[in-house]
Amino acid sequence: MMQQIGIQTISHFYNFNALRFVAAFLVVLHHAESLRKDHGLFHLKDFGLFQNGANAVTFFFVLSGFLITYLLLKEQGKTATISIKHFYLKRVLRIWPLYFLLVIIGVFIQPLLVEWMHLPYKLPYSFSETWYFFVFFLPGMVTFYFGNHLLEPLWSIGVEELFYLIWAPIFKFLKRIIFPVMLGIIALKMLLLVAASHGWFNEETRYLIRILQFESMALGGLAAYVIYYFGYHSFFQSKLRKALLFVMALLALAIVFVHTKTFDDALFATIIKSLVFALFLLLMGVKNQATKVGEHKWLVYFGEISYGIYMYHLVVLTGLVELMKVLKIHPIVDTAIYFVLATGITIGVAALSKATFENYFLKFKPKS
Repeated sequence: MMQQIGIQTISHFYNFNALRFVAAFLVVLHHAESLRKDHGLFHLKDFGLFQNGANAVTFFFVLSGFLITYLLLKEQGKTATISIKHFYLKRVLRIWPLYFLLVIIGVFIQPLLVEWMHLPYKLPYSFSETWYFFVFFLPGMVTFYFGNHLLEPLWSIGVEELFYLIWAPIFKFLKRIIFPVMLGIIALKMLLLVAASHGWFNEETRYLIRILQFESMALGGLAAYVIYYFGYHSFFQSKLRKALLFVMALLALAIVFVHTKTFDDALFATIIKSLVFALFLLLMGVKNQATKVGEHKWLVYFGEISYGIYMYHLVVLTGLVELMKVLKIHPIVDTAIYFVLATGITIGVAALSKATFENYFLKFKPKS
């Protein structure tokens, strides 16, 4: 029954690259205004649009869980197994080169540039104090122990890598119960959050429980599972799907533009947001129709380099903030110059990195 109403043939999900770029750009906006505020400059941090760093990362987690799960379901359906070796190799070649390049920049090159340019900045940690966190993909603990720093965005890459480490083996060895496993991950996270809220763990453990958003990726995985097995169900062919998609789109926009401390600090706020994002992707992906905006060649391309945009943007912004301290023409003029430079330089660096650095490693990815 499931094979008759599922969709096992999708090779590309339309509009998802554009969404990936939008999420990356929201992170850029978030850090751009956070830095200006931290340095006592004119800023727009009080506006909801510039407070979406965490929301954008949550969306990335949901999208990653969705795409990885769908690919694993396809591989399992086609070959009756999962090649863990190929899965790991693909992830390593896509993620590790840029990840470790940023570590080198942040730990070794940045201090030299700061000293050379006589900037009033001191690296809050040393390599000897933190190398194991970076090597074993827990860079979020560097932020926890040492505060804000240039490599702060790497925390989410570490979370994804840890998720990938367990996801392929789970699919391979627990394929018959993968749906309840994903539900179990979400339920476990809810129990851990409740326990943490009652003071059951120390501060470090509570922090890890918060940042290891495996439940977000599991919700994305559930959306992919539904499309793979039930995509041709009559429900998804009805007008109700369009109405629900519209509602989920409005809720997603509300998450982006409207921020209330009560909701954002609520115990299950991230899970609720992840559910909205997962339903949005499900309702878009099940029809998988290209749109003029979502498949515009520039948005598609920006989506393809969004990993670089996410990874390099804080390096670019840190330098630009020093420039803005000197500029100070007029708040509006300064803001326009700041964002034009931030956007242009970040995209330019990401594009150059993809073409000359990242693509070199991607040539070695297994074809199957």
